[in-house]
Amino acid sequence: MKYVNVVIDNKSNSTDSMFTYACSDDSVTAGSKVLVPFARSKNPREGYVVSLIDDETQIGEELRKKLKEVAVIDEEISLTEEMVRTAVWMKGRYLCRYIDAIRCFTPAGTAAKRRQEQNSLEGNEGEAEAVEKLTDEQERAVDEIRTALRKGEHDRFLIHGVTGSGKTEVYIRAAKEALAEGRGVIVLVPEISLTGQIIERFLANFGENSVAVLHSRLSASERYDQWKRIREGRVRIVIGARSAAFAPVEKLGLVVIDEEHESTYKSDFTPKYDTTEVALKRLQDQDNRGVLVLGSATPSVVTYNRAMEGIYRLIRLTKRYNERPLPRTEVVDMRQELKEGNRSVISRRLAEEMRRQLDAGQQVMLFLNRRGYSTFVSCRECGNVIKCPTCGLSLVYHKGKGGGRMVCHYCGHEEKAPTACPECGSTFVRYFGSGTEKIEETVRKLFPDRSIERVDLDSVKKKGELTRKLKAFEKGRIDILIGTQLIAKGLDFKNVGLVGIVSADVSLNIPDFRSPERAFQLITQAAGRAGRGDREGHVIIQTYSPEHYAVVMAASQNYEQFYMAEDKFRSYMTYPPYSDIFQIVFTSGRAASAAAGAEKWYRRLLEIMPAEERKNVFEPQQAYMSRIRDVYRYSMIIKCPKGNRQKYAALVQKIRDEETAEARKKKQDYIAVVDINPYSFT
Repeated sequence: MKYVNVVIDNKSNSTDSMFTYACSDDSVTAGSKVLVPFARSKNPREGYVVSLIDDETQIGEELRKKLKEVAVIDEEISLTEEMVRTAVWMKGRYLCRYIDAIRCFTPAGTAAKRRQEQNSLEGNEGEAEAVEKLTDEQERAVDEIRTALRKGEHDRFLIHGVTGSGKTEVYIRAAKEALAEGRGVIVLVPEISLTGQIIERFLANFGENSVAVLHSRLSASERYDQWKRIREGRVRIVIGARSAAFAPVEKLGLVVIDEEHESTYKSDFTPKYDTTEVALKRLQDQDNRGVLVLGSATPSVVTYNRAMEGIYRLIRLTKRYNERPLPRTEVVDMRQELKEGNRSVISRRLAEEMRRQLDAGQQVMLFLNRRGYSTFVSCRECGNVIKCPTCGLSLVYHKGKGGGRMVCHYCGHEEKAPTACPECGSTFVRYFGSGTEKIEETVRKLFPDRSIERVDLDSVKKKGELTRKLKAFEKGRIDILIGTQLIAKGLDFKNVGLVGIVSADVSLNIPDFRSPERAFQLITQAAGRAGRGDREGHVIIQTYSPEHYAVVMAASQNYEQFYMAEDKFRSYMTYPPYSDIFQIVFTSGRAASAAAGAEKWYRRLLEIMPAEERKNVFEPQQAYMSRIRDVYRYSMIIKCPKGNRQKYAALVQKIRDEETAEARKKKQDYIAVVDINPYSFT
């Protein structure tokens, strides 16, 4: 008889611990999925073995007599010991429940749904141009990574490569080396839209039977099939978005995180993990000792700071693969356009250049990171802005929806656009701001004889629609592609002569210390789609803030100068990377309860915090989005000085444990969710 510590699959703080069971089955290991009797339930509960207790003397004789025994072992699903160790680490790192972390590694689907296995890549041979010779910079990059892989020790790199410098080819060569060493590979991209092109490249190099894909557009059964192929070692390369970091790859030798700066690598669901941190933890594990490769033309300030400190080994790719210069960039001051009578969302200069490029046989991409037709609807008589009844946020007007609908982009609430103000009855209801839908309408009027498509969350809801549009653009069947950030990065189209950034100010106006960084990254990444073929590209940036340093430095493609300015500001204000920021959001169906919970935590933190550090805890206030789906939200910020994360996390966990104990006597009517270094303070 041996003894095992089991985490029960139950999303309750009161059961968030390990429970010890007896087990007579020698096949059980850390990571085994089991059924166990639990509490007063008549039916066995699912759980996962976290650790084994081989020395029964660690358990008192009296306790051994009382222990229940594992009922059933699920032979279909099991995790590796490395995955379990990573999950346990995640609980402490992100202050989540054990089971929340473990579920990140488990497959979708259940035994009842399993049927003949499907391979979503079957018959896809990939498509990629043969790269006969690497540039000198690429060759040096591959050599450094190859050397690290052959040593079999953990290492980490940041490839800072300008757009079009050939980072993907470096990833492919590194993957070949990892496979040659008998190791597995995970390649992560920030958006589902970017999986298509990188999958094509990898399939062309490795074949459909060597590659698995994991992302949210797959059905539960498709995800299960892919998970099973990976777990059984039948495929050794996994490509996907954020969640693919948890793929059950054994002997993990290489993880590539492309466009590492993207906010989508930070989970906004529990557990609120950072993908790069999870990848690092897995690669540092004793069973892997693998290599991490981050890639970006615009690395995050935090990542680049770590490279400057020597935590990452920095590799620079300063030239485009085809030796073409970076695109010529031009800034249009939209304030001047207004003064001169142009009220269109398209400046005269942008319209003129679009016409010139199209006449020359080139394609055009227009980028605006705001979907819909108008960003808000307001009454000119009384000033009333029409808002979502359950969120209190401005409704966005979508002209193409059922004759004109107003939509909440957070809860999905829809209602018909009014002809009169619901407050005062005035008919002076007007639409303000511009989204991709309005851009499309304007461009169709300017270029009625051209093929135009729009790519945003509203226009690519059908499965396969996004891939179809991107393929059509790649094949030259679309002249003008309009879109949000879905088309702003990572995509490689050879015939794009012009990129127009319709409003560079959208990212600048977000109330967040990262706003300049986001604006710089989006402008630079969107601009990088131009001139990737044989002709020089052209970029036009429309803005009402042409003097802002993020716009100026993005227009000149000067990352180093931007980093130095931003790093100096972060250091002065003690923002990341010079601190960790804890955001605790309190939610309840009653505003008073959410506020009371926030105040209670605030007072308790001040009690247990050293006196000299209490200034780092900021008074709670209504969250920026104070109500979503009739749930009220309050927020509290803790600024944790660099090097103190573990200590501050322990203080927060102490309060959470106290609340869990209290909840056994009296149920609380609010929930507190902790997010460490959130990418958005909404």
